[in-house]
Amino acid sequence: MPGLLCFVALCACQAVVAAATPERDTVLLGRRYDEVSIVMTHNAMSNRAEGWLFPNQNHGLTRQLNDGVRGLMLDVHLVGNRPFLVHGKAFLGKRPLVDGLKEIRTFLEKTPRAVITIIFESYVDGKLVRHAFQEAKLLGSLHHQRRDAPWPTLKKMVDSGRRLVVMTDRDGGSWPGYHDVWKHCWETHFSVKRTRDFSFRRNRGQASNRLLILNHFLTRPTASPALAALANSQTVLGPRVEGCQTATGRRPHFVVVDFYDIGATQTVIDKFNRKPPSQ
Repeated sequence: MPGLLCFVALCACQAVVAAATPERDTVLLGRRYDEVSIVMTHNAMSNRAEGWLFPNQNHGLTRQLNDGVRGLMLDVHLVGNRPFLVHGKAFLGKRPLVDGLKEIRTFLEKTPRAVITIIFESYVDGKLVRHAFQEAKLLGSLHHQRRDAPWPTLKKMVDSGRRLVVMTDRDGGSWPGYHDVWKHCWETHFSVKRTRDFSFRRNRGQASNRLLILNHFLTRPTASPALAALANSQTVLGPRVEGCQTATGRRPHFVVVDFYDIGATQTVIDKFNRKPPSQ
C-alpha cells in the first residue's frame, strides 16, 4: 500500500507539472534562445484589470504569462526613493517593482519549462533594481549572457535553472544578469499611428546585434483596444512577421504588442515558430 500511495502521489505531481507546461514551451526546447520568436507585451504592467489609467494591456502579469506571453516590457521609476513599475506618471498607475518580480517568480516556479524575458525602460539606478531582484529571490534565476558567446538552447536554460533573461537601457552590465539591451538588440521604430506606416527601419541598437525587437503597436495618442484590433489582425501582423527575415536578415525575436489578447498575435507567432529557424 505505501508503494501504491507513492506511485499515485508521483503521478499526481507529474500531472500538475504537465498541466503547468504549455505545449509551446516544450516543442521549442531544442532551439537556441535566438532561434525563437515570442510575444512581448508593451508596458506590460499597465493593465485594465488592475485599474491603470490609459492601459496598454487588459490583464495583469500572471494572466499574460498564463496566456503564453513570454516577454515583458516594464518601465521603472523612483517613487519615494523606491523602484516602482510606472508608465509615465505615478497617478496613472503604480506598483512596487519587487511585487511584480515576485509575481514573475511564482509563475516560473509553477511553469518549469518557461523561459521569460524582461526588457526594462529604467529611470532607476541599477543597484536599486538589483536589490529588488534580491528581495524577490530571483537573482539565482537570471541567465548570464556574454555578448560574444552563442545563446544556449532553451533546454539548457531550463536545465540550469536560469530561465529569466533581463535587459535594460540603463546601467546594463553593472551586475551579472543585468544586460545592456542595446549591446544585444536592435529595434524598429515604435512611434507609429497607422498600420501602413509600419516598417523595418532601424531605430536604436546596432544592426549587427543578434536580437531584433519588432515594435508592432499603434499610438494615437494613446494605446486602445480598437488600435490593437487593427495592428494585431492576421492580415497586418502575419505579413509583417513573415516578411521580417527577408527585410532585415533577422527573425523577429520579440514581437511587441499592445492588448496581446485582441487579434491573432499568439496564433501568428505560434505559426511562425513552427517553421525551421533559418539563421
